Amino acid sequence: MSDSQPDPSYLELSDGGRLAYRMRAGAAPTLVFLPGYASDMDGTKAVALDAFAQRRGVAMLRFDYSGTGSSDGSFEDGTLANWLDEALAMIDRLTEGPVILIGSSMGGWIALHVAMRAAGRVQALVGIAAAPDFTDWGFSPDDKTALARDGKLARPNHYGGARQLTTHAFWQSGETLRLLGGPIAVDCPVRLVHGDADGDVPVEVAIKLMRQLRSADVQLNILKSGGHRLSEPREIDAIVRTVAALLEPVP
Repeated sequence: MSDSQPDPSYLELSDGGRLAYRMRAGAAPTLVFLPGYASDMDGTKAVALDAFAQRRGVAMLRFDYSGTGSSDGSFEDGTLANWLDEALAMIDRLTEGPVILIGSSMGGWIALHVAMRAAGRVQALVGIAAAPDFTDWGFSPDDKTALARDGKLARPNHYGGARQLTTHAFWQSGETLRLLGGPIAVDCPVRLVHGDADGDVPVEVAIKLMRQLRSADVQLNILKSGGHRLSEPREIDAIVRTVAALLEPVP
């Protein structure tokens, strides 16, 4: 494995399962990458941010939720609440001092909850096409009816490959963790990066999130022609520059 890709390690859970992670040693604050739905720690954005952490000499943690990537478990058993608990366990057991959360899509939703539950540890939060409450606005009434009736729903994957599976358990878990209906008790600096051509998470969601956050230090960077993945070189550059600016001392 090259220096830019630390070997995976495993965190043992109380139920006997193991969560895969890659930890890069370095200075504080530790960057913590939270993947999106059905994504893993080796995606384009995560790897680019790890390379940035290596260049800057800062610590970085990235990991796979249970049932995804190299972690144990079945994807169908995953819920938003379970994956949130796993994120909190990762941060608690593997990092020390301040962290900067970087959440992609669903990972942005989880990051918001982590920032509320571990406020004393979270120095800043970056949401990349953050998708809070997508169990609400991301499913049609017919989808919700099918989920309740069948216990699961498989929808076409816009990016090709297998259909995207959602279980009723995941959907219910998401509904209990919705945030956009009122003020969101996050007080740290927040940076949101969103594409104006995002077909999965409308830019209106990012605007609403910006307004609902309690923090006075919130910035939304809308990228022209940016889709949901935000993995083009210019988009990666915008994300990296966003994180880099949060590491700079206040003049």
